[in-house]
Amino acid sequence: MILVTGGAGYIGSHTNKALHNAGYDTVVVDNLCKGYETFAKWGNFEDYDFGSKDLREVFEKYDIDGVLHFAAFSSVAESVELPQKYFKNNYKNTLNLLQIMREFGVDKFILSSTAAVYGNPEKVPITEDQELKPINPYGHSKWITEKALEREAQKGDFNYVSLRYFNAAGCDFDCEIGELHDPETHLIPLVLDAAIGKRDSISIFGTDYNTPDGTCIRDYIHVNDLASAHIAAYEYLCEKNESNIFNLGNGQGYSVREIIDMCKKVTGRDFKVDIADRREGDPDILIADASKIEKELGWKPKYDLECIVSSAWKWHQKVNDI
Repeated sequence: MILVTGGAGYIGSHTNKALHNAGYDTVVVDNLCKGYETFAKWGNFEDYDFGSKDLREVFEKYDIDGVLHFAAFSSVAESVELPQKYFKNNYKNTLNLLQIMREFGVDKFILSSTAAVYGNPEKVPITEDQELKPINPYGHSKWITEKALEREAQKGDFNYVSLRYFNAAGCDFDCEIGELHDPETHLIPLVLDAAIGKRDSISIFGTDYNTPDGTCIRDYIHVNDLASAHIAAYEYLCEKNESNIFNLGNGQGYSVREIIDMCKKVTGRDFKVDIADRREGDPDILIADASKIEKELGWKPKYDLECIVSSAWKWHQKVNDI
């Protein structure tokens, strides 16, 4: 049985579905502060906070073999405004989860980490051995969580894989689940909101970055590719019994303007684009070098940007009755 924290959220629910399709039994733990119980369609569901001591009840009820830990706050902008909220939830509450895992002898852990741990990288594409210098509290909260996992592994009888995501995007091809944040902070669904007239316009935050068109460049990876990487990482922990860290990305960067253009192409709709000031904590370019996970686990992404946007658009049409 695999415990999936945050399994009613965006990436957690897609991974939970992939685990189910791969034949794994799962139990989703989610307090539904960001997720939806309707997204926890596969396996068992338990409404708990992973920072609560009551979480022990889940470990008593189920025979847990490993934990996939998605539960976290993940807005860079909000983390700048409310840093302590992020350190408490993403770091301190994870320590509670690790303590309970120790008590019950659960020795396999996969962390949903982030490219934000790198800050402004020294070189692009970014390899896992680059110095970690997060420039916002969200990235910092994940960095210190990785350090906690490293310490835990050094004690013995515990191994982890930290998966540093770049920009998760796209949706389930069957449209059973999708991206539904409240408030929405991710670029592609926000652009699609503008495409259907739900928003008056889409804003580009800064056009003076050190990039070809002046807008931020990011590496977008389909959520189903992320899901398959988690299964590969779990199988690695079962077979190799050693800890590791991997980047998850497509290895190709797209600027904010390029994303907007792709959304216009896929939807066939035009909409207003506004220029706004830069946001604090946004690096110029984040592109993954994901060659390590391909070499060691045989994983590589399947879906390109057009496929990502098309799947997001299909979901967007469903939830907005278009």
